[in-house]
Amino acid sequence: MFFQEPELQYEVTVEEPDPHFAKLLQQAIGGQEGEMRVALQYMFQAWAVPEQHEEYRNLLMETAAEELGHIEMLATAVTKNLRGATKSMSEEVRETADMAESMTAQGPRQFLSAGESAMPVDSNGAPFTGNYIVASGNLAGDLYANVMAEATGRTLATRLWNYTDDPGMKDMLSYLIARDTMHQNQWLEALETLDDPVPVPASFPQEQENQDVNYTFMSTRREEQPDPGHPWTEGEAPDGKGQFSYAAEQPGDGDVAAPDPDPMTNDDPNRTDQ
Repeated sequence: MFFQEPELQYEVTVEEPDPHFAKLLQQAIGGQEGEMRVALQYMFQAWAVPEQHEEYRNLLMETAAEELGHIEMLATAVTKNLRGATKSMSEEVRETADMAESMTAQGPRQFLSAGESAMPVDSNGAPFTGNYIVASGNLAGDLYANVMAEATGRTLATRLWNYTDDPGMKDMLSYLIARDTMHQNQWLEALETLDDPVPVPASFPQEQENQDVNYTFMSTRREEQPDPGHPWTEGEAPDGKGQFSYAAEQPGDGDVAAPDPDPMTNDDPNRTDQ
């Protein structure tokens, strides 16, 4: 179940409202790197965790609930940057916003469809999609996906921090960047508590995979190249279960010819007999 309190997780202030920055903030709400993605991702992952691993379910749900609070913060920031912007913006900021609007072909939906408020969309106005969410049912695989999600989310937040000069927005983003630092580390720490998490899924009997290529870096260059001697072409693999090797070419010899099509598909490029 969820509980709600009528206060933000962290203070959100805007000194110089900027409608163009509001549009950019939408990426942190409904974009591929955004908070809607991680909040729902962690929830659906948690709901798949079996009872005997309750500590991981709690970890995922606690973090998901925190991410919902981040959506609320960002939605508040979008609204504050939109409402009354033309009245309070300095001439310089207004000119910059007008130029940015024309360059990016900013649409009117934020005004027409949301009354100068946040929307569940990205910075281009594309609706949030569940296709961004990774919830495989395999805890180790999901935790690796969470590290990636927090890494790309933190990268986005740092770019937004660099873009804005508004002290309040920088302060809010500084908080979100710090929380992404924590979340990256907590997922990595959770992975450390798993016994033999790689290769994922670890439960598949590894003797059933092709033993000739399972630790081989395979060059796809047309001209044969010597072993570059990188850590991923020689030495022990990180999982401790194999030794890296290098192959200058791919196995090849696979037949690319497709079977004849069913006449019902009309795939044959030649005219059929009349």
